[in-house]
Amino acid sequence: MKFKLKTIIEDNTTTYGRVFDYFIQVLILISLLSFAIETLPNISNNLRGILSVIEILCVVIFSLEYLLRLIVADKPLSYVFSFYGIVDLLAIIPFYLRFALDLRMLRAFRVFRVFRALKLIRYSRALNRFHIAFKIIKEELVLFFITTAILLFLTASGIYYFENKAQPELFSSVFHSFWWSIVTLTTVGYGDVYPITMGGKIFTFFVLIIGVGVVTVPAGLVASALSKAREIQNKELKEQGLVDAEE
Repeated sequence: MKFKLKTIIEDNTTTYGRVFDYFIQVLILISLLSFAIETLPNISNNLRGILSVIEILCVVIFSLEYLLRLIVADKPLSYVFSFYGIVDLLAIIPFYLRFALDLRMLRAFRVFRVFRALKLIRYSRALNRFHIAFKIIKEELVLFFITTAILLFLTASGIYYFENKAQPELFSSVFHSFWWSIVTLTTVGYGDVYPITMGGKIFTFFVLIIGVGVVTVPAGLVASALSKAREIQNKELKEQGLVDAEE
């Protein structure tokens, strides 16, 4: 019995497994749509009642799914503390929290209902490609983020010395200058904090040039790694005889 349940719940290459996956995916979309409709102003009491029923049905089914995954898991605790286990729990916990003590802070947990959207990625084969891709470029990404952190510190320090005297409120310290460094290096440039001195403007020009590289380097790394990941995945599927299914 446990083996049959495991096949249905975790193996989407079978007919029943695919039906189960599609059913949960449709239910997630219905739940998210219901959540969005709830936020509309001046909705009728009848519609609110329908949305409440939909929410209860979704939570009941998601709760059963969570329990079934616990039952069929080889290591239940590993599932509970895994990424998917936490997402599955966050998808249902807001509903049960509203029956707890009527503390205003607990209402904030209702926002976790949007985490049901993350449940959808469980059913995407593309996610596996991203997993492979990030394993391929893990060291490069670590080096990139370390370099970016150093650049943030250097640019924040630089703009502080150029602009501190001219704009002591906005650039009162290196720490206050980090916001400017972030929006400039990422080439966002909100315009809420900007240099007014000649030295600061020239410094910003060079920071913007560096920022183009900050944006494009990880994109190039990920694109290249995804291409390699697709080759690896296709090779694995070919070995398993599932190439036609993937295509």
